[in-house]
Amino acid sequence: MGKIKSKLVKRTAHTLIERGIGFEKAFEKNKKVLGSTMPSKKLRNKMAGYLSRVKRQEETKQLMLQNKK
Repeated sequence: MGKIKSKLVKRTAHTLIERGIGFEKAFEKNKKVLGSTMPSKKLRNKMAGYLSRVKRQEETKQLMLQNKK
């Protein structure tokens, strides 16, 4: 049950990534970037966790593509 995220979290995270906001693999850094812009602490933490997961997945995809060449 732990990794299921709501549509709100996913949609907002992808929108923020498209805007070019600098997120990283680290949860703590993403949490600081989001800061007090989120309406609640719980939502901020969910967003930061999902963003770090997405960034790790993107990095893994890039490494796999580089290894195939």
